[in-house]
Amino acid sequence: MRLLLVEDDVALSADLHQRLKREGFAVDVAGNGVDAEFMGEEEPYDAVILDLGLPQRSGLEVLQHWRLRGNRVPVIILTARDAWHERVDGFKAGADDYLGKPFHFEELLARVQALIRRNHQALAANQILECCGLKLDEEHQQVTTGDNVTFALTGTEFRLLRYFMLHPGRILTKSRLIGHVYEQDFDLDSNVIEVYVRHLRRKLGEWRILTRRGQGYVFVDPAKPEPPV
Repeated sequence: MRLLLVEDDVALSADLHQRLKREGFAVDVAGNGVDAEFMGEEEPYDAVILDLGLPQRSGLEVLQHWRLRGNRVPVIILTARDAWHERVDGFKAGADDYLGKPFHFEELLARVQALIRRNHQALAANQILECCGLKLDEEHQQVTTGDNVTFALTGTEFRLLRYFMLHPGRILTKSRLIGHVYEQDFDLDSNVIEVYVRHLRRKLGEWRILTRRGQGYVFVDPAKPEPPV
C-alpha cells in the first residue's frame, strides 16, 4: 500500500516515515500544502495522512481542492488543533478520520489500516485480511493458506500480496503495482515486480498469479476461476 504523509514537523515526519515503512507501507512525504496537493493529484495513493497546519497552503484547503476535483483518496487529518469546530470543518471538507496530537503510533497505524480496508470494501478483523482462501496477517507479515500452511513474507512480498488480495480478479499493470508497492521515483522499468511475483508463486502456487501478456497480472480467486485466454 502506498501512503502520502503530509507533515511539516521534520522530526515527526522522519519518525513516522520510518515506522510506517517498517509496517510494510511505501511512503511519500510532503512538507507543505502546495507540494501535497500536487502529489495527491498525480499519484494513486491508498491513503493520506494530512496535517492541517502546513506552510504555503493549509491542509484544509488542500483537502477541499482534492474533493472539488473529485479526488476521493481516503484522508486522515493529523493535527495539534483540538477545537471541536475545527474537527467539524475537517469532516465537512471531506476527511475520513481525525487524530489529534500527541498520539500513539499504534493508534495511527490501526486507523490507517482500517481506512484502507473500508475503502477497498475488504472484510478483515484483528489485522487479518481474508481473501481467495488466504489469510494475510498484517501485524506479523505472514500468509496462511487454506491448508493451514503459513509462510513468512519479506516486506516487498507482503506489500505486493496485500495489493493483489485487495484486487482479486482484476488485471493489474506492472506500473500500477510498482506505484502501490514502492515509493516515489522508483524505476518503472525495473523487473523487480517479476522477481517478487515468482517468489509469491513459489509459496502459494503458480496458478495463483496469472500473467496477461502485454497487460499485467491477475490474482486468481479459486471460487471464480479465470476463463481461458
